Amino acid sequence: MKNAVIGNNKQKANLIVLGAVPRLLYLLQQETSSTELKTECAVVLGSLAMGTENNVKSLLDCHIIPALLQGLLSPDLKFIEACLRCLRTIFTSPVTPEELLYTDATVIPHLMALLSRSRYTQEYICQIFSHCCKGPDHQTILFNHGAVQNIAHLLTSVSYKVRMQALKCFSVLAFENPQVSMTLVNVLVDGELLPQIFVKMLQRDKPIEMQLTSAKCLTYMCRAGAIRTDDNCIVLKTLPCLVRMCSKERLLEERVEGAETLAYLIEPDVELQRIASITDHLIAMLADYFKYPSSVSAITDIKRLDHDLKHAHELRQAAFKLYASLGANDEDIRKKVLQNAPDEILVVASSMLCNLLLEFSPSKEPILESGAVELLCGLTQSENPALRVNGIWALMNMAFQAEQKIKADILRSLSTEQLFRLLSDSDLNVLMKTLGLLRNLLSTRPHIDKIMSTHGKQIMQAVTLILEGEHNIEVKEQTLCILANIADGTTAKELIMTNDDILQKIKYYMGHSHVKLQLAAMFCISNLIWNEEEGSQERQDKLRDMGIVDILHKLSQSPDSNLCDKAKTALQQYLA
Repeated sequence: MKNAVIGNNKQKANLIVLGAVPRLLYLLQQETSSTELKTECAVVLGSLAMGTENNVKSLLDCHIIPALLQGLLSPDLKFIEACLRCLRTIFTSPVTPEELLYTDATVIPHLMALLSRSRYTQEYICQIFSHCCKGPDHQTILFNHGAVQNIAHLLTSVSYKVRMQALKCFSVLAFENPQVSMTLVNVLVDGELLPQIFVKMLQRDKPIEMQLTSAKCLTYMCRAGAIRTDDNCIVLKTLPCLVRMCSKERLLEERVEGAETLAYLIEPDVELQRIASITDHLIAMLADYFKYPSSVSAITDIKRLDHDLKHAHELRQAAFKLYASLGANDEDIRKKVLQNAPDEILVVASSMLCNLLLEFSPSKEPILESGAVELLCGLTQSENPALRVNGIWALMNMAFQAEQKIKADILRSLSTEQLFRLLSDSDLNVLMKTLGLLRNLLSTRPHIDKIMSTHGKQIMQAVTLILEGEHNIEVKEQTLCILANIADGTTAKELIMTNDDILQKIKYYMGHSHVKLQLAAMFCISNLIWNEEEGSQERQDKLRDMGIVDILHKLSQSPDSNLCDKAKTALQQYLA
């Protein structure tokens, strides 16, 4: 069986379908099975686990993990290693829930004890830990069971694989964890402090994977407050190493990881941002992140194309994170980033930001935190209309269902002058997206009232100008929708009710020949006359005197069912 399945996914699937897994697990757990037989069973199971994700699912369904963990209690080292190798393969698969390692409280201490048995137990156990340590709860469990002390001496192992896996363990243990990071700073291995060992591991003559992972360890310790940002090991070693990882000589995965780690390292510290911005032409290097794939590979190779596009996306995302961190605090660096990026990159970059800032995007928060608002407001002042559109579009997405603080940041960074300049932009797209931004800013009552209390006068002026101007139906419809939002405010309503000019315009659009505009005007009226709200009686009276009720009666006979329904609903407010 072992020889049939090695490297052959089809055979692996066949054996699984034929029911080999329960039988192998049975033999593996039988007291009467010889150690050689048990070991062979573990090897075959390990080989099956090396196949597709579906294979791993089948193994999990047969409860392979408890069986293998039980096998670790055997006195036989070869059998233990075979079980660990199989566990390593299963736990590194994306379909395996990490929690399965922690369900039985005796497992972690037993694994710690097995670390001393051989270089293979060390390699596999460290690999299992680094894959299954997700979040503070797991970090705490591993830390409390002596992970730091048990793994530290493995950093000087003769085996490269053991050193590498131990290093990966420390990077996941230290991530956003002050307790672990503060402990690591003081750990001695063969008379040397751990940070010194990490520094040695990120020297240029070491393998790239080792350099990168050591740089991550030092980065995470620094971000957790265990190493100062002005410490030489950060400024002279970690930061330059991460910048090297961004060069185009590096593999794609290395460039992505390098840029993302560097972005994380420098994010809170303006001095590190300045140093990074002048190290090895970093800002120019990042422009290359957008030149991949350099040519679209022949469509025949769909798999390759899919791989290229996925990586292109990851590269760009990493470059943005780093751009945003570089420009998070310093105006000069920000200028440098926009000046060094050619327009086509900025267009691609900003249109990508538009998508990353959609409400449901997981990237929205980190992008907001890293100074994107100023960056985008800067784009709205570009000579290039495509960049103005993208800048305002991304801000519009950012403001959608956002909290008050984000909206206030946008208004402050953009400035009302610039907002009104954009409302008179010659490019129709810019105008539409600016109206969209205004509409998103003016949503949810407290926000509407807050913004209108500070910017009401200018916003009403802008609305008046647009409704009077020579604009298409879509522009006017958006503008009336903004008015409807204002009419939904509690105090903001009064800005419409005390403005006869605007009221006449709403009345005019209720009788317009275009249904879209009639509907939008109707929303304004509905919000103004809604019964349950304070002052609705006075508003209803004023609008009745203007002849609005007559128009509502007329519209309730409209052939357009939508318009007819809305008119009837509005009339009911008068009768209630």
